[in-house]
Amino acid sequence: MTAKQVPALVIGAGPAGLMAAEAIAAAGHRVVVTEAMPTPARKFLMAGKSGLNLTRDEPAPDFAARLSGSAAAGGCDLQALVRGFGPAEVSAWARGLGIELFTGSTGRVFPVGMKASPLLRAWLVRLAGRGVALRTRWRWSGLTDGAHVFATPEGERRIAARAVVLAFGGASWPRLGSDAAWVAPLRAAGVEIAPFRPANMGLLVDWSPEMARFHGVAVKGARLTAGAADSRGEWVITRHGIEGGGIYEIAAALRDGAATRVDLAPDLTVEALAARLARPRGRLSVGNWLRRVLGDPARVALLLEWGRPLPQDPAALARRIKALPLRHAGPMGLERAISSAGGITAAALTPDLELRALPGVFAAGEMLDWEAPTGGYLLTTCLATGRHAGQAAARRLGQAQSAVR
Repeated sequence: MTAKQVPALVIGAGPAGLMAAEAIAAAGHRVVVTEAMPTPARKFLMAGKSGLNLTRDEPAPDFAARLSGSAAAGGCDLQALVRGFGPAEVSAWARGLGIELFTGSTGRVFPVGMKASPLLRAWLVRLAGRGVALRTRWRWSGLTDGAHVFATPEGERRIAARAVVLAFGGASWPRLGSDAAWVAPLRAAGVEIAPFRPANMGLLVDWSPEMARFHGVAVKGARLTAGAADSRGEWVITRHGIEGGGIYEIAAALRDGAATRVDLAPDLTVEALAARLARPRGRLSVGNWLRRVLGDPARVALLLEWGRPLPQDPAALARRIKALPLRHAGPMGLERAISSAGGITAAALTPDLELRALPGVFAAGEMLDWEAPTGGYLLTTCLATGRHAGQAAARRLGQAQSAVR
């Protein structure tokens, strides 16, 4: 089968891929975007269902410092990319699409309407106006004789391009399209890829039957400490374990085995808490007495679940409440993780995010080996890497045109 020739090809229509296409089109080049799913940016839309956290209102160096993984530094240095296209630039880009933004009390930046769909609609309209062609239900299956092969509703299609940006996504939430099926073909082509692991994920907990009535209950006002990381964010007791922003903030340390403690009374010193616990209990049951002291049934339930046998001495009990061991059975899997760690390593990439094993092919987004907590870091970095890869692809096209002339 003869391959169709196009100037530029972007594979994957999530935020990184669409931003790459925008950068290529802005340089005056025709670009085709392919997407395996029936519609573009499904994970982006899912993330925006409860409020699209676009970025974070904080200095770019502080923001960039939250990225980790081999591609976050090293030769490609994603931290440097985010310092150059970070929170301020992403906010300006969204406003350029007609999206009004506001900053929440925690510094997170959201659209005023909270949803992702208006931004995506405006973005797709702008891309179409710049000549970007979108092909959905085109599933990439690999490379043959330099052409990219796709399974489509019309049968197999082959596309050859002078510049290609891969933006397949990582391995989390595979039902939304990020199934990492691209790993084997790229490894076969000589691209080094670190194994995927869940990131920003919940923890599995084998609860006792007594915890069933707390499934779905939020834990507020507690502090989590895992190694050097800590969090006071809210999290939720679920049937399978614990999930939510407070857990995700320290998820990497938890996943990597850091000893974890829960402070159920972070606003009280051990001495002040011991003084409260030393007061006569009277005829109150242990549970009701602890509820009077801690003021929250969910926190009492966690203390009884993870802290037994409870010390009788008030000072010892206060220390237990302030440093309760978090007992879990490991991280939830990639199918429930917000994002993934692992992917194409820094060693496999040039500073332009070009694959050393495949000249003319660039990569962006979550398929690179980096991770960051939730809170706008993930989306901003996907946009920044997509823009960088797209600009590099456009330069390559420009150089090819100059050579022809």
